[in-house]
Amino acid sequence: MLSVKNLCVSYGAVKAVSDVSLHVNDGEIVSLIGSNGAGKTTILRTVSGLEKPVSGVITFHDIELRKLEPSKIVNLKLAHVPEGRHIFPTMTVEENLEMGAFSDPGGWTGTMEDIYKRFPRLKERRRQLAGTLSGGEQQMLAVGRALMVKPKMILMDEPSMGLSPILVKEIFSIIKEVNRQGITILLVEQNAKMALAISNRAYVLETGRITIEGDSKELLNDPRVKKAYLGQ
Repeated sequence: MLSVKNLCVSYGAVKAVSDVSLHVNDGEIVSLIGSNGAGKTTILRTVSGLEKPVSGVITFHDIELRKLEPSKIVNLKLAHVPEGRHIFPTMTVEENLEMGAFSDPGGWTGTMEDIYKRFPRLKERRRQLAGTLSGGEQQMLAVGRALMVKPKMILMDEPSMGLSPILVKEIFSIIKEVNRQGITILLVEQNAKMALAISNRAYVLETGRITIEGDSKELLNDPRVKKAYLGQ
């Protein structure tokens, strides 16, 4: 479904991503793990068109993404839940969801009802300003907004950041449920143990390069991963 080949991304003279190649198959959850500054967020932002690569090839269903604007990439049913959620705080919950469906005006009513069934708390707070929601509710809203485009694939960036342990479990349950409903997920997450527990495969990034890749269950038992990212 998604293929990234020999991707290089720089910020001025600083190389953020160096010669990264990865792929995500239809129906998978694939995790990117690594320390802060490893290049994980940069990869997601480049796939979704928010950053432009120096070189490399990115294809989604065999469509080259490098020269497309973010709005065109969303229209291909590739959604992005960014780090920090980036909801619109002075708009209501419902208005935030409507913004997620900008590419399909008038065609989202049924989709919103589906999201309210999945996230009853959002329905309860649909008239509430998004900026007054708890951190967990804001993350649910960010995921719900992405689902409004009826995506085939979602890029999720640090969905558990800043949440309590109970809410972290809830968010990961939501990710698994979204995947069970047929949506492919590329997940960036610092909680390596939780990410590996729910994903099919994973890539480990260090200073902009992939150093380890493989089946997630195998990586959970890899001594290098256990020492660096699992605290074992």
